[in-house]
Order: sequence, then C-alpha cells, then structure tokens
Amino acid sequence: MITKHLRLFALVCTLALAGCSGGENTSDDGAQLLAADETANPLLYEITNAEGEFEGWMLGTIHALPDDTDWRTAQIETAIEDADLLLVEVPDLSSGSQIAEIFAELSTTPDIGPLPPRVAPDLRAELTEMMALSDFSPGQFDDTESWAAAIMLARVGAVGRPRNGVDRYVISQFEDRRIYGFEMAAQQLGIFDQLSPQDQRDLLEGTVREWAASRANPGHLTRAWLRGDAATLEQATSTGIMADEELREALLVGRNNRWMPVLLTHLEGNESVLVAVGAAHLVGPDGLPALLAEQGYTVQRAP
Repeated sequence: MITKHLRLFALVCTLALAGCSGGENTSDDGAQLLAADETANPLLYEITNAEGEFEGWMLGTIHALPDDTDWRTAQIETAIEDADLLLVEVPDLSSGSQIAEIFAELSTTPDIGPLPPRVAPDLRAELTEMMALSDFSPGQFDDTESWAAAIMLARVGAVGRPRNGVDRYVISQFEDRRIYGFEMAAQQLGIFDQLSPQDQRDLLEGTVREWAASRANPGHLTRAWLRGDAATLEQATSTGIMADEELREALLVGRNNRWMPVLLTHLEGNESVLVAVGAAHLVGPDGLPALLAEQGYTVQRAP
C-alpha cells in the first residue's frame, strides 16, 4: 500500500496540502464541474523580458482531475507545442519504487504511537473517520510521522485522479524535448521531514480541518482552477493550512524563492520555455509572476 501511494506522491502532495487539489468530496465526472455554458480557462501567462522579447509561458497546473475533464485550451496546446523546453516541479514522476523507499525511510519512527492522540481532542473523531476512508489500515499509521500521515490522508474524498494530473500530461508531450525540474521528489519529501514536531502536528490538524470544511462546498477549488479564478486560488494560499506562517514558508514561499535562480537561467537562454507548476505558485505577491516582475520581466495572462 505504501508503494501504491507513493507512486502518486509527486502528483498530489504539495498542492493537495495547499488546498488546490485535495481534500474535496464530489463526483469524478469532469463534466459536472462547470456549468453548461462555461469553458475551461486555466491560468496561462506569457513572459516577456525587459526589452519586450518573448521568453515563454507559465501554466498553473493541478495534480489530479476527474476523468473526461476538458481543460486544454487552444492557447495551452500552442504553448505545449511551441516551447523548446519544459520546467516542472518534479520531473521524476515515474520512479515510484525509489520514491517509496525514500518515503519509508524518512516517514517511519518506531513506537511513535497511534495517530489520533497527536491531534487536538475535537479533531480525533474526524481523523478516525478519515483513516477509515483511506487506503490504509489504522495500524499502518502507528509508526508513521505526522507529516507523512497528512500526505497519506490528503487524498481522502478528493476530486479527480492523479492519473489525470496536468503535470503528467504536459510531461508526456515533451518526450522528445528537454525537461528540467525545480526539485526531485526526494527533495519534496525532505521539506516535510524537516518540519518541526509542532509544524507537523499543525499540518496533520490542518489536513483534517480542511477535509471537514470541504464537504460543505465540494469541488470549489477544482472549479476555480478550471475557470482560472486567480483570486480564489490566491485565497487558498493564505488560508487553512497555509495560514500557518511556518508551513506557508516551507511549502510555498521558500520554494518559489529557491526556484527563481533556476527559472532566470533558463529564461536568459535563447529558447522558449514552458513553466508548468502548481497554480498556487503563480498567484499572489509571493508567486513566480510577481517575483519575475521584480526582475524586470512582464508576465501577463494569455489572451
């Protein structure tokens, strides 16, 4: 079961926890996410340098979608077709067995004890319900650190399937072109493993709270992604789990800042770049477009 889960890890972990793909409970029918008269319009930006020269695109992705979701606009398909190289969060999505081994090593602490006592008393009943709905038996959580348990539970009741993740699709279209990653999956796991015990508890408690709250408005963040609703997506990067300053720094802000030198190096080359990362990384004052603007670039929503 651990191996099965970790094959999905790189597709779902960070934005699932940030509130942009996980923890929602609705139908897996993609046709029901938008009204009949609506068409998808995910976040796609065009990048030009200080001299007005076109450098590439930025696509805000989501790591899981229902089957038959129609999200590929003509502009997105053009960007995928015309880009010379691709920059993604994690390029090694197929190395499931290796990731599983790293996860097992980092996430396990013998005799750490059952999971429910690690959260506030008022969350224990909902946590127990989440555990029962997950793909794991309760005993599998006993030796699992709290950050890892949060990841394992983040997909409970989630909208869509990781096999339909936008990252996976875009990577598949670049088989004959170069693909670079801002991180490797092991680095992402390390971010969680390095969280303090209190931050790990906050992460686990936040996962439970967001799952409980999502049942009142199922699918709203997936719909926001499909509509390209930057305001709603930005709100998700500073509420819920991400309202915790330490977690927001570790999972979002710090990563964006570490990615910038890599991004700038590729933009300064002679090839057009497609940057495809979770939509949470493209919104707000700490997002990659805002950071690029500080460096003299112009980042505008594609028409």
